[in-house]
Amino acid sequence: MTEIVVPENLWDSDDEGVLFNWVYPDGAAVEQGALIAEITVEKAQLELTAPASGRLRILVQPEAIIKKGQVIGAIEPV
Repeated sequence: MTEIVVPENLWDSDDEGVLFNWVYPDGAAVEQGALIAEITVEKAQLELTAPASGRLRILVQPEAIIKKGQVIGAIEPV
């Protein structure tokens, strides 16, 4: 299983972000590099891509406040 971690370098400030949206539902098959989530920070929308191919497992729901380095989901091998 590969954890989906909010990258430390995704945005410049130390502020928290908001998990705006998951592009795929829980359990969906995703390919490495595919857009899987959108994060809002300081009025900017950032994109998060899949770190591996497999089945998406969502651990943090949309609208949740997130921090850099936080695990928000996982990719399970198929």
